[in-house]
Amino acid sequence: MASPTLTTVSPGARKGPGPRRVRRQLPASPWLFAAPGLLIAGAFILYPFVSTLVNAFTDRRTLVPGEFVGLANFRELLHDDMFWIGLRNSSLYVLGVVPALVLLPLLLALLVQKNIPGITFFRSAFYTPVVASIVVVGLIWVWLLDERGLVNSLLEMLGASPVGFLSDQWLILLSAMAVTVWKGLGYYMIIYLAALANVPRELHEAAAVDGAGAVRRFLTVTVPAVRSTMVLVAALSSVAAFKVFSEVYLMAGPNGGPAGEDTTLVMLVQRTGTGLTGRVGYASAISVVVFVVTVVLMLLVLRADRKEES
Repeated sequence: MASPTLTTVSPGARKGPGPRRVRRQLPASPWLFAAPGLLIAGAFILYPFVSTLVNAFTDRRTLVPGEFVGLANFRELLHDDMFWIGLRNSSLYVLGVVPALVLLPLLLALLVQKNIPGITFFRSAFYTPVVASIVVVGLIWVWLLDERGLVNSLLEMLGASPVGFLSDQWLILLSAMAVTVWKGLGYYMIIYLAALANVPRELHEAAAVDGAGAVRRFLTVTVPAVRSTMVLVAALSSVAAFKVFSEVYLMAGPNGGPAGEDTTLVMLVQRTGTGLTGRVGYASAISVVVFVVTVVLMLLVLRADRKEES
């Protein structure tokens, strides 16, 4: 008969499948993880927003704290010709840029959607302006459209007269719009590519069987399938277009073109609120108007989308 074997168990070993110890989580633990992001958002988003809102009701200047003046700054806006010029140009910018940035990137996404040899090169080429600095892009276009630039040189070679792209009031605005559209094509193309990847291929095949051509399939299949993405693009591009600054600043110069006729609202904020004698309170009032208009634009886009759905 074999003698029984004794097995020793180390003190640190587990004895059976007993319940595991659960560490108690401190109530403040989630806030500790969120603290860095909250601090950054508070310092660079919330505080500037509240400060701008408060300053809009004061006569504060760059080196002077200012006093409460109520709605005086907003009443002055109503009689400021430069404010109405800026509002006109910013509104025209939205009307000129948004339709192009809603439709053209969608067509571009349809072109580069197919996996054919070399398509990766074209996707990268179309997206390159997005990652390029807006200052670099603006300067390149200024050199192209200058009176002695490449475009006018080609026109002279063809026997045409030079065009004042950077001297005419409306051509400056149109040139800045072209830069905005050119730079934003690749960004919104990527958004549309993600939306088109979720469109069932069976829908296009069924429409083709019914005899629908490419244009009809685009209108009856593609557009309804990516309509929510089109609304998103419209909202994003509307806000960005109304707050345009760099493109017009580089094309028209610090003064906003001839007699300041190409000044936008954000350019007016920069011009009014900076410098040793800057009117911070008045510039803050203009900023509040820009904020309200952008919110209204987003609400109008969302309301139009809901109305179409209903």
